[in-house]
This record gives sequence, structure tokens and C-alpha cells, in this order.
Amino acid sequence: MINMKNIINSFKRLSIKSRMIISLTFILTVSFITTNYMNYRTAHNSVRENLVNSVLPLTRDNLYSEIQTHLIRPIFISSLMANDTFLKDWAIAGEKNIAVVQKYLKTIQKKYGFFSAFFVSEKTGRYYHFKGLHKTISPSDPHDVWYYNFIKLNKEYDLDVDTDEAAGNKLTVFINHRLTGYNGELLGVTGVGLNLDAITDMLKSHNDIYKSEIYLVDRKGTIQVHSDESIIEKINIREQPEFAGIAEKILSGKESSGMYEFERGEKHILLTTRFIPEFDWFLFVEIDEGIRMSGVLSGIKMNLLFGLFISGIIISIAIATANYFQGRISRMAVTDELTGVYNRKEFDRQFKKAAYSFQRNKTPFSLIIIDIDRFKTINDTMGHLMGDEILKQMADSASKSLRLTDTLFRWGGDEFIILTYGNADNARLMAERLRTIFAESMTGYTGNGRKKLKATISCGVAEFAKGDTMDSVLSKADAALYRAKSKGRNRVEG
Repeated sequence: MINMKNIINSFKRLSIKSRMIISLTFILTVSFITTNYMNYRTAHNSVRENLVNSVLPLTRDNLYSEIQTHLIRPIFISSLMANDTFLKDWAIAGEKNIAVVQKYLKTIQKKYGFFSAFFVSEKTGRYYHFKGLHKTISPSDPHDVWYYNFIKLNKEYDLDVDTDEAAGNKLTVFINHRLTGYNGELLGVTGVGLNLDAITDMLKSHNDIYKSEIYLVDRKGTIQVHSDESIIEKINIREQPEFAGIAEKILSGKESSGMYEFERGEKHILLTTRFIPEFDWFLFVEIDEGIRMSGVLSGIKMNLLFGLFISGIIISIAIATANYFQGRISRMAVTDELTGVYNRKEFDRQFKKAAYSFQRNKTPFSLIIIDIDRFKTINDTMGHLMGDEILKQMADSASKSLRLTDTLFRWGGDEFIILTYGNADNARLMAERLRTIFAESMTGYTGNGRKKLKATISCGVAEFAKGDTMDSVLSKADAALYRAKSKGRNRVEG
């Protein structure tokens, strides 16, 4: 279990910069994730509302109209055939000339572009096809069960999906219509057949257009038309677990249309249905909500990645800015603002380091105290700006004469200190070199223009010895500087 108290204490122990970066990272990350989540929920609700209230109903109704266009026409033609006096008279007359009815059926099939046109006689059991006499039906033949089932229904017409033996056993949607005589006696069944491939192709094309799954189900729950022919008349929605609880409500037909949703595996399906009274079938239109949300998710992911990228840039800028200002603050804490060299605070640290090295490794080091001769007079006669220029020139000259191991400090006013590793002799040589460089290179500006200045320095040198402290070695160097001043300035003593 996460101990928040320990986390808070650990956070407090971090540096201000680290806490700032962690806080900024946390705020930006949480902000972007929260914003994108809210955008996703808003987009999800918007897409869902659009699907439920607009896309699905509109798709369903458009499909209903198109299916009516495909199937009502053959129903109308089969009705005309069932009321055609020629066909009635031919059947009543004893079905004597097969060529005549064949020609009649072929004309219907060719004129209207149907896959099949047929007539089955109740009296003789003969199955007439537009190609001629196909067979004599029998109750014991599984392919003929449709006829006897239809007769038992006592309906004027019905739709049936079955294989057409007369056309190579291709799946066909038959529109079966009762043919009755003038006295109402049953003469047989006539009608037309539609190639299921045409209807299936229509459903497939609409599946692609509407990005949905479209199929037709009869009142028993059996799938009659589907883009996947392998499940036609083999799948009953009542037996499918995802339809538990809604199948009966849909198939009861109490509502002409409905909207439902359910889970199929990991998919969330939105379903709309519509009853087609002409066929006593139901139109099913399914949409996988996840597929419709994939575009939204892609956009959210892109926004999130872009947000993280921008966050990374902001954090990087923040780190760079923090490092820059921390560096500046750190330098300001240990350097002199005017000359840019180290200050007394840094001298304390460097001195302790050198004293420790002396105690541990016997590494000798010395101090050089530098004072600009008659600096007050220069300030008074030429102004403080010129005095500042001389101080900066002093720092520049000293920096040129120092080794990498030597360090220059501004002690205060016009005094500087050099901490140099080596004995007093080496320190005196360095001081002499610095005194010469400064005297030769010292230039500045006056009100009359550029001219050579006569500015010099005096130096006092003292070597750190066993038993010395900071105060004692500084006193020795300061005494040496005093001697240099008293002996005429512009010289090195120690």
C-alpha cells in the first residue's frame, strides 16, 4: 500500500527545482489526460446520440424502402399471376398443353427479369417451370415440403427462402401465391423466384455504405436473408445468447420499430429493427459502436500524443529555464557582480578546501592580496565609472596570468585575493607577472578621449603554514601588502 506521508516527506526533501519540475509535469500530464478524457466522453456521447437518434433510424427506414422496392414488385407480379384467368382456365381445363403454360411462365420470367417463374398444380402435383415440366411433387420429398407447409398456412401469399432444384439448387427467395378457381377451390400455387445473390449483394453494398450489418429475420427468429449465406435458415436469434431478453420483444411484433443494444463478445452493438408487414419479416440493422468510435479514438490519441509532445517541450523549456536561472543564481551567490570573479563567500569555501588538502596531502598553497594603488584618488578625479572600469580591467589582467588551479576573488573595494597552489616563491613570481601585465595593459576613457592610464597595483604574499588559520595567513598577507605600500607601491612583498 502506498504511504502518502512518506511520498510527501520525500517530495519535501527534493530541491526547489526538482519539486517545480515534478509539479509542472504532474499538472500538465493530469490536465492533458483529463481534457482528452472529457473530450472523449463528449465525443462519445455525441456520436452515440447521433447513431441512436439519426444514423440508425435513417438507415433502417432507407433500407426498408429499398427492400420494398426489391420485393414488393415480385409480390405484385405473383398476385397478378394468381388472378390471371388464363392460368386459371388452363389449370381447370386439365393442364393439357404444357408448351402453353411454359411459354406463359417464360414470358413472366423474361419480361420482369425474375430468376424463376412457376406453377404447382394441386390436382396433379406437377411442378411447371419456365423451362417446362420440372417434376411431380411428393410429401416424402424434403424439397417439396414448402408446398404443403404453405397450403397449411392458409395465407394468400408467403415468402420462402429455399434452393431452386430447377436452377442448379441456387438459393432463391420464392414468392408463393395461392391460385384459386372461380368458386374458390384451390388450383395450386404460382409465383416467382428472386435470386438470393441479388438481395445478398444489395445487403453487402449497404453494409459497406452504412458500415453496418443488415439482415432479415422471419417471425420465428430464423435468419432468412444475410450477407453471409452460410447462416441463412441455420441461425435463430432466439438461440443466440446476445439476444436473450430482447428476441421475444422484437419478434412479438407489438412495435413496428425498436432500438436495442447488447454485447457480442467485446463488441457493443447498437441494433434497430423494423417490421415488414408485407413479408411478415423483420429488418435488422446492427452497428458496432466501437467501429464508429474508432475515428474519435484516433483523434483523441493524436491529441493526447500531441499534448504529451507539447508537454515534453514545455517541461524541457522549464528545465532549461530553471537550470539557467539556477546557474545564474548560483553564480551570483559566489561571484562579484561587477567583475565576475568569485566573492568572499566562495573564498571561504575554497580556502577550507585548500586547507584540507594541505592537512591531508601536504599540498602547499599561498595567498596574494592585491590592492590598486591610489584607487580613491582615481575615483575622486575620474569618476566611479572609470573606477569600475579599472576594477574590471584588474580582474581581466589577473585572469590572464592565472593557472587553471588558481582562483581569483574580489575581497572588497579595490582589494582582490588570489589563492594559488604552490609555495611563496611561486606566488611572488605570479604576483610580479600580474603587476607587470596590469601596468602595461591598463587603459580606459576620460572626458578628452582614450589615453594611457597610470594605474598600478601592490601585492602582499603569504604562504599557508602548519598551525595557520584563515585569519592568520590573511594577516601575514595583509602585513606584506602594507610593506609594499609603505615602500612606494607598485611592488610585491612577502
